[in-house]
Amino acid sequence: MTTLASYTADFWSHAELGANTIIFLNLTGAMLLGFVVGYERSYHGRAAGMRTYGLVCMASAALVVIAGYPDFWFGARALTPVALDPSRTIQGIVTGIGFLGAGVIMKEGFSISGLTTAASLWASSAIGILVGVGFYAAAILLAFLSAACMIWVFKLEAWLPARQAISIVMQFREGFVASEAAIRQLAMARGYEVAGGTIIISSKEGMCEWRFVAVALNRKLATSISLLSEEMNKFEGLVSYQLAHARN
Repeated sequence: MTTLASYTADFWSHAELGANTIIFLNLTGAMLLGFVVGYERSYHGRAAGMRTYGLVCMASAALVVIAGYPDFWFGARALTPVALDPSRTIQGIVTGIGFLGAGVIMKEGFSISGLTTAASLWASSAIGILVGVGFYAAAILLAFLSAACMIWVFKLEAWLPARQAISIVMQFREGFVASEAAIRQLAMARGYEVAGGTIIISSKEGMCEWRFVAVALNRKLATSISLLSEEMNKFEGLVSYQLAHARN
């Protein structure tokens, strides 16, 4: 007759404790690797920091690693054999991280922010999966590559030739008629061209508002956003304006 003591003892058998030790080390390692990736986000004041990345990486590892030990489930006393497909577990993790990543992506006008955070959260889950299936060297490499990508690649982007984009909102006084040709000419004189397909024109209470993206012809020669602001204060017919770097 099976007693409560003999039943609970199965959870503390040598084999069960050995499996738990391996899982414990996997979870600890995944959490630390998540911290490595999340530190850059935390350092730059992003919403998702070390805690978020550590939890994502550790939870991903946990979901995968437990799928590798079905024979030890319920103290190795499962009433029916446990048959698992680890690939379906990984698929569920990737889908779940997709929802988490969507929550950190924000769109305001022509600017989109949070894409790097969302992508790095996805990478963090992949690190956890690699730890869970036992590819420790690959997990460590991916963690440091992800961190290096976020820390240093922006410096490479700043060094390489690029064309900065500025989101512009111009509101004109009542009765003033703005000309697209004149706006394009003014932008060109300051080193910018109006990006095709970005012009949005609206009218409220007789006041016309233009929204568009201006792309620099040359990043070094284009007028800075602060100087553009000073010049817009002198534009005839302009009531208000808004300038912002169009991030994506």
